[in-house]
Amino acid sequence: MNGVLVFTVFFPAVAAAVLMLAVPRDSQGQAKWLALMATGASFAASVVLVFAFDRHPGEVAANPFQFESQGTWIDAASAGFDVQFHLGVDGLGVTMVLLTTFLFVIATLISFGVTLRPKEYFIWLLALETGGLGVFTSLDLLMFFFFWEVELLPMYMLISIWGSGRKEYSAMKFVLYTVAGSAFMLVGFLAMGFSAQPDPTFDMVALQQSTIGDALLPLWVIFGFIFIAFAVKLPMFPLHTWLPDAHTDAPTAVSVILAGVLLKMGGYGMLRILVTLLPETAKDYGVWMATLAAISVIYGAVLTLRQKDLKRLVAYSSVSHMGYVLLGVAALGHLSMSGAALQMFTHGTITGLLFLMVGVIYDRTHTRDIDQLGGLAHTMPLTATVMIIAGLASLGLPALSGFVAELFVFLGSFDKYTLPTIAAVIGILLSAGYITWMAQRVFFGPRHERWAHVPDADQWWERVPMAALVLVIVAVGVRPSLVVDVLDSGMLNIVQRLG
Repeated sequence: MNGVLVFTVFFPAVAAAVLMLAVPRDSQGQAKWLALMATGASFAASVVLVFAFDRHPGEVAANPFQFESQGTWIDAASAGFDVQFHLGVDGLGVTMVLLTTFLFVIATLISFGVTLRPKEYFIWLLALETGGLGVFTSLDLLMFFFFWEVELLPMYMLISIWGSGRKEYSAMKFVLYTVAGSAFMLVGFLAMGFSAQPDPTFDMVALQQSTIGDALLPLWVIFGFIFIAFAVKLPMFPLHTWLPDAHTDAPTAVSVILAGVLLKMGGYGMLRILVTLLPETAKDYGVWMATLAAISVIYGAVLTLRQKDLKRLVAYSSVSHMGYVLLGVAALGHLSMSGAALQMFTHGTITGLLFLMVGVIYDRTHTRDIDQLGGLAHTMPLTATVMIIAGLASLGLPALSGFVAELFVFLGSFDKYTLPTIAAVIGILLSAGYITWMAQRVFFGPRHERWAHVPDADQWWERVPMAALVLVIVAVGVRPSLVVDVLDSGMLNIVQRLG
């Protein structure tokens, strides 16, 4: 199975190279079908990994990772260290891999309507997939950093060329924020690796068995530097301002990936690196992280209430909902961190569906202005139904996946951080407000003559992603053990590190 993981991560990049070298520039059909084949193959391989994953390995081992592939990547023995090509997944990692490959199949399908330079578009999309998968599978800090940076160029190109509005500005803003955070991350990683005792190392498995000293930088500074990078990507107040612009101006498929995959890198990094490798420092930072989480939940929800652009409304809701991830991480409990990880998975599918539906509406009406829309349920009943299902899942309706994740976070965080948890619960009430307000304004009310002949979602490559996302949202809501059983083995290792 080690080879299956390597195939899952790198096959999209190989397909991108084939697409670049072998497919004519004007062959739109060949480009999109090759991209679908590549993302589909990677998704199928990730499903194999999930079924082969040992959910009950017995006692938590010193190395909880499965499907490992390892070898020396950069030999710097003269400097006292080397950089390992080291891939592997635990329960958390394999869940994020499954989410990533699934959403890239969705993104490829909804990109079938791209007519501007389709070959280049799908090359960048496939390269972006390998970058995201590399982050979730890397077990070496410098390899993790490499893949973290790999996704920058594809995302910049996809927004700046195929986006709309102030697309160049939004793409550059995303890159600048991420690069600034990455600079702090690199300093933190180098300081952590060279401070490891008895031997300097960047291997995450070895670091779990090492003592990380503060000879180069105090541990609280190392933690803070790395936290900044992850807080930018999550994103957390006040480092969130790149997100609404990037979402608003990105093409629909890229918004799905941005919300469903790239934001999850921040939460994943906090659990995989900060909490696992610096558990005692994480405890010291807990109250500050919980406070930031509460502010992000309320601030994001209040701003969402004020939005009149459908896409910006969904974007600001992500700022609020990712605050629940940080709250779950801050509480440092088994239940709360399982809730944070589950929230990453459920938010990826729910918000991905919301952005998909906004794209369908914009494609038919050529506007996202809520004041100009209204009564669309009369002419777009399927779109209205699916959008409302996604909205209800986003506000945490029972029997849909968002409820389970938020419940885990609240139950796991309340005893330790009562006031931030109460603030987060208030955020749920606000989310109910902006979701119902949006649904009433956009879909209900009298029929508008302007939209009397607007077609519903009638393309198969729109309906299949819609059905797939709704199925996952309902299935996880009704039976959360489908995801929780896999996640739990990864959480046990982190909990053990916390004592």
